[in-house]
Order: sequence, then C-alpha cells, then structure tokens
Amino acid sequence: MTVAQRMWLTPVARQRLEEELATLKKWTAETSEADDSNAVAVRRAQQGRIQEIHELLVNAVVGEDPPNDGVAEPGMVLTVHFGDPADTETFLLGVRGADYGDIEVYSMSSPLGAAIDGARVGEARHYELPNGATQEVTLVRAVPYGLHEH
Repeated sequence: MTVAQRMWLTPVARQRLEEELATLKKWTAETSEADDSNAVAVRRAQQGRIQEIHELLVNAVVGEDPPNDGVAEPGMVLTVHFGDPADTETFLLGVRGADYGDIEVYSMSSPLGAAIDGARVGEARHYELPNGATQEVTLVRAVPYGLHEH
C-alpha cells in the first residue's frame, strides 16, 4: 500500500488550485463532444492536470506552518548557498504548480528539494546536476512561510 506524501499549501495556493480545477472541469465538459485528434490530446492533457490537482488537494496541509525549528521541510522558506557563501538563493520548499506569489518554489521531488529536505542550518548536502556533476548546497536559514518577510 502506497502512502501519499502530505503536501504543504497556503490557503491562497489552495484556492487558486481549486479555481484551476473548476476551470479545467468546465473546459473538459465543453470539449467532450469534439472527436478530432487535437481535441482528444487536449482532453488527455486536461485530465492529467485534473488528476494532478486532485491529488495535491487531497493530500494538502493548509493553513498550518511547519515548526520554526530551522529544519528544511515543505512549507519552509530556505536560504542556501552553493559552495561559495556569497552565492545564495532563497526559495520555498513546496508544491510546483501552485502560485505562492513572487518567491521561487522547489518541490520535494526536485534534485535540490530532495537533497536539502531534513537539513539543519549549517548542514551541507550534495545533489546531482543534470550534467552529471555534483553540487554542494548548505542550508543557511529556514523559516516557516508564514514568518518569511515577503
């Protein structure tokens, strides 16, 4: 039996996903009569996105910030550096495809997200880049999204 991973979402991100889901369902109903190959491909893509959004919403944790314990986990805004302390990046460890405003989002399934998950401030981790090289990343700061200065 597979246990689905709980996904952290802000209330606004959940609302946007629900609105997208309603729109997709409406479009799917409107295009169900068309029978050409383009319409079939569009319906398949819509059904795939509907399923993806449905799974996100079913497994969503909404309105609960993770603990402010400095550990990298979903719902935390992370500042990391890549080998050189001057080369920093700040991002939300969350769900791609949900809008969180102007902050970059990395998912748990991304190489960076998977590598940094569970790290504590000051801890270095490594992950593989698309070109096969290994990248070091060090967690500098981790705060819950709700406490992050926007």
